[in-house]
Amino acid sequence: MSQLLNVSSSPHVRDTVTTKSIMYDVLIAMLPAAAFGVYQFGFHALLVIGITMAACGLSEYVYESVLKKPITVMDGSALVTGMILALNMPADIPLWIPVLGGVFAIIVVKQLYGGLGQNFMNPALAGRCFLLISFAGKMSSFTLDGWSGPTPLAQLKSGQAVDVAAMFTGRIPGTIGEVSVIALLIGAAYMVAKKVISLRIPVTYILTTAVFVFLFGQQDLGFVAAHLCGGGLIFGAFFMATDYVTSPITPKGQIVFGVLLGILTGLFRLFGGSAEGVSYAIIISNMLVPLIEKFTLPTAFGKEGKKS
Repeated sequence: MSQLLNVSSSPHVRDTVTTKSIMYDVLIAMLPAAAFGVYQFGFHALLVIGITMAACGLSEYVYESVLKKPITVMDGSALVTGMILALNMPADIPLWIPVLGGVFAIIVVKQLYGGLGQNFMNPALAGRCFLLISFAGKMSSFTLDGWSGPTPLAQLKSGQAVDVAAMFTGRIPGTIGEVSVIALLIGAAYMVAKKVISLRIPVTYILTTAVFVFLFGQQDLGFVAAHLCGGGLIFGAFFMATDYVTSPITPKGQIVFGVLLGILTGLFRLFGGSAEGVSYAIIISNMLVPLIEKFTLPTAFGKEGKKS
C-alpha cells in the first residue's frame, strides 16, 4: 500500500469551535438588545448589566479558587449568565438584587451541580425566578420616561388595547433586554449565521405559542402578534431555550421541547395569575429534558428490534 491509514479512537471529526468562542458569540448577539435597553432606560441599566456580569464572574472565580478547582471564568459562560440575568431585570432595580440573583445562579444552580454542562436548568432563569419569588414587587415594577406603568402583556390581560408597533420597536416598559423585538432578532440572526443555534427550538416555540394563544385566547391576529412581541418570548426563544446544556440534543426532542415551551407559556399567560410565563415555562421544560431525550433518542444503527 502506498498510503498508510491511521486508526484512532473517536472523535474523528474535529472543529475549531470551542466553548469560549460560542459564549462570546452569544455575548455579541445580546449587545443590540443591551444597547437598546441602555439607550431607552438610561445609565442605571448599564450599571445593572455591568454589576450583574461582574457578580457572576466573581462568584465563579471565588468558588473555584476556594475549592481548588480549575478556574473556568474565562470561558465566558458566567458572563453569559450574568448578561441574560441582567437583561431580565427592570432597569431601575436596586443593584444588590441582581447581584444576589447572580450569586444564586452561579453558586447554587451551576457550581453545586458540577459546573458548566452539569446544571439541570438554565442558571440565569433560575436566578430570575428566585428573585421573582423573593422580591416580587421590585421585580415587577417598570418605568419608561420616568413614569411607572403596566407592561403591554399586563394591559392585554386586563382587556386593554396595546400598540403592537411600539412593542416591536421597543418603546414600551419592561425589562432591560426584552423590549425591542428588532434588537433581539438582529442578535438571533447573528447566532444563526455563526451556527451557534439552530432555528428548530425557537421557531417551534414561537409557532406553538401563537397557535395556543389563537385557539384559547382571542381569534384575532393583533392579539396574537401582541403576545409574540410582548414579554420575554423572543428573548427566551432564541437566547435561553436554546441553551446547549438544558435543551434536548435530539432533533425530535427539540421539536417536543419547543411545543412544550409554547403550551406552558400559553397556559401561564392566559390562565395563570401573572401576565408573563416564559421563565417558568423554560425552567420546567429544562427539568423534563432527560425524559424527552429518553423517548426521542434514535435507535442505534444495526441494533435489533424487538422480536414479535
